[in-house]
This record gives sequence, structure tokens and C-alpha cells, in this order.
Amino acid sequence: MRPVRPLIIGMLVLAMAGCSARSGDTPGDSTAAVTLKDFGTLKNVCQTGTPKASTSQGVTGTEIKLGVLSDVGFTKNPEFGNAAKVFSAWCNDSGGINGRKLVPEVRDTKLMEVRQRMLEACQKDFALVGGGTALDAMGVKDRLSCLLPEFSAQTSQVQALGSDLQVVSKGASVGHNVYAGFYSWLMKEAFPSSAASVGLIAGDSPVSKVINEQTKETLAAMGGTITYTDLYPARGVADWTPYAQDIKNKKLKGLVFLGDYRQLAKLLQVLTDIDYKLDWVDANNNAYGPAFLKLAGPALTAQATFADLSGIHPLEKAAENPATKQVVDLYAKYAPDAEVTLPTLRAFSAWVLFATSARDCSELTRKCVYENAVKPTEWTAGGLQAPVDLSKTTAPLKCFNAVQATAKGWTVPDFKPNSGTYRCGGPVHKYAGDYGKPLTLAMLGKTMADVK
Repeated sequence: MRPVRPLIIGMLVLAMAGCSARSGDTPGDSTAAVTLKDFGTLKNVCQTGTPKASTSQGVTGTEIKLGVLSDVGFTKNPEFGNAAKVFSAWCNDSGGINGRKLVPEVRDTKLMEVRQRMLEACQKDFALVGGGTALDAMGVKDRLSCLLPEFSAQTSQVQALGSDLQVVSKGASVGHNVYAGFYSWLMKEAFPSSAASVGLIAGDSPVSKVINEQTKETLAAMGGTITYTDLYPARGVADWTPYAQDIKNKKLKGLVFLGDYRQLAKLLQVLTDIDYKLDWVDANNNAYGPAFLKLAGPALTAQATFADLSGIHPLEKAAENPATKQVVDLYAKYAPDAEVTLPTLRAFSAWVLFATSARDCSELTRKCVYENAVKPTEWTAGGLQAPVDLSKTTAPLKCFNAVQATAKGWTVPDFKPNSGTYRCGGPVHKYAGDYGKPLTLAMLGKTMADVK
């Protein structure tokens, strides 16, 4: 899932379910030894010790109870629960957090039960780690009311993204569009003639209207001229021919698709059938996985289709990146039947951040863990991702990395990376429009002094 582009109600949950598809790498022998304690470039992430007494909720002398929010009861997608299982098993085998074992509990929000699960977490958990829900704004007020920190793998709605006591391990980038560099590359370098005619299609929901406006503003700021916008029913489209014909009539060159990859696959096939070829398509990274490739099939030969992973190292290149390979190896050992996905990697980043932040507390408190988590100014999760500044929720992402969907699989196009597998230091876009703001403690009459 895209952690900063909000999910689109209706078709968004279908996209969430689709993220369970493995994105290209095959795990090794489940009996192979794995490295304990260290993760990627980080040393002693988990280790034995003699923990000091703590009065914090969810913390005993031997355990730390943590909640994992997930819409699994609706999507049937267990990837956040799987990530919690794999990381905690590895961490506990390594000695835990200074001797305390991690005890994660999946709190199934079932799409609409966010408040109920949040209230349960408020009563039992030390923190929320490595999860995400489509309608996460529903739980933010309750989370702040009970002063519960959150280390999210995925954040969807404006009121939640960058809210107080939340740490987005891949960078919140509040007030910025994280795809500015990607769009600039598409329109100014890869397909410069496309900038004169770009457009958007999104699922029809209140959330999508905000996304459309944010994306249109960003495309225009990056030099694009918007000549086409449309919405499609969130339940899906039986026949995409009218949409495809409209795109052809308007001579569209570039298309941003904000929706379910199953619907995009159908549209690409119809465009190909009517003999119209776009210069480029932004499939969005909800499509990043083999399921989309299978559905789109031969249409990917005709339609140049891309996604931006926003600084997460691609799974296709896992063998070249020790941290990504370590995740694959850990799954092979602790959950050999589970799938490694893009949200898996984001969840691992959140878990590693929590573990290192908790490790460095002499007394384990929410205040200490949260304050440690927002200290890094170049967080990479041991090499899983490009560096991000966690000290400021408004810090824009510095890097992007594109992948391309082809009939032979996901590949890495030449987007001119200048920092390993990433391209960093490109244009950023700060929103001029008012699209809402994240909730704060001050809105509830609280301050950080209330956090213990």
C-alpha cells in the first residue's frame, strides 16, 4: 500500500487485499541459519539483558504487549500479522528487548471497527506497531486520548498521517506529495512530450476527490497539463470501453490510476484492444506484485506501466541488499508459507524502529520510546529504505525509486538513480491547497507532558 497516498474507500480495500501477492523474490531454505541480534547495518537490535522494573501498561518483567491494527477480517490479507509474527519470533530468539519478549496481538479492525479495536488497544497495549487500516482516521482521537504511541506501517487518511505520537518509519512527509520526483522524471525526462496531456482516473468516493486534487496540483507543479479526469464506480466497471475511448479521443499521453489494480488491468487491455498506446501509466504501488502482472498480461507490452516505491528497496533486487535479503530469509525460517510484500518491508521498518527505540530506554516508558523514535534524521531501517528524517513529520521525502511492470515481471527502469538504487535530491512539492490536517494532542487539550 502507499503509506502516504490515502487509500480509496471501496476499491481501496480490494487493493489492500491484493498486496498479499509476492513481489518477485523467492525465499531460501527454511532450515537455513539466520543472523540473530543484528538487522542489516544495525547492531544488537534485539538482545538479552536484565530489564529494569516498569509501571507502563502492557509491560511486565518478561513481556511487552503490542497491538497490530489490521483489516484482515475484511481483506483476508494477513501480511501485517505475518510481519509481526516473523519479527517478534526473530527478536525473541535474539533475546528480546533487553530480555523482554515481544508479544504482538493482531487487532482486527474489519474495515469499520477501527474505534472498537483502538479502545481495546488503549486498555491493554504498550504501543501499536507495524500495522495499518484503511479508515485509520476513525481511531486517532481515541489513540491520542489514551496517549498510545503508534509505529505505523501504513497510514491512509489525512487526519491520521503525521498525527501526534505517531511515527511513520518511511517518513510522513505531511503537507507534501511524495511522488513529485517520480512525476517530474516521467514528464520531463522519460517521456517529455507527455507533459502536454496528462490525466487521472480514480474510484468514486469522498476520499478520492481529495487525492485527485492533490495529484492534479502536483502534476501541474511538475510541469504537466491536465487534460482528462474521471471517476469510476468503487464497485468496479464491467466494460472499460467508454473510458478507453474517451482517453483516446483526448489524445492522452500520461495517466495516473488511483484505484484497484484489477480494474487497471482491464482498462489497459481495452486500450490495447482499441489500438491506443499511452506514453506512461502510473499504476501506483498497490499494483506492485505478480497478481497485477498476470491480469494485465500482454497489455504491458503495449502500455508502459510504472510505480514509485517511494524509497523502499525493490524485492526484485533483494539479493543485492542485505537488509531486504534478511527479511526474505527470516520469512523462510519463521513463516515459510507467508508472502513477502511491499507492506511487509514497511512493517519491518516500523518494527525495527520500535525495537531500537525501546532498546535504548533505561526504563521502558511510552515517552522514552517515542522520543527515541523521532531522533533519527536519516533512518534507513538498517538498509531497507532510503534515508528519511523522522525528527519532523513535515520533512519531505528525499528519494524515489521507480519500477516497471512488464510481461516478464517487475523490472527497474533507468530512472537515473544517484544514490544506490534510489534517486535523491530531486524536486519536492508542498501543497498549496488545504486538504486537512493531522490530529494533535493540543486539539484534545493534552500535551507531551501528559505522556508517561
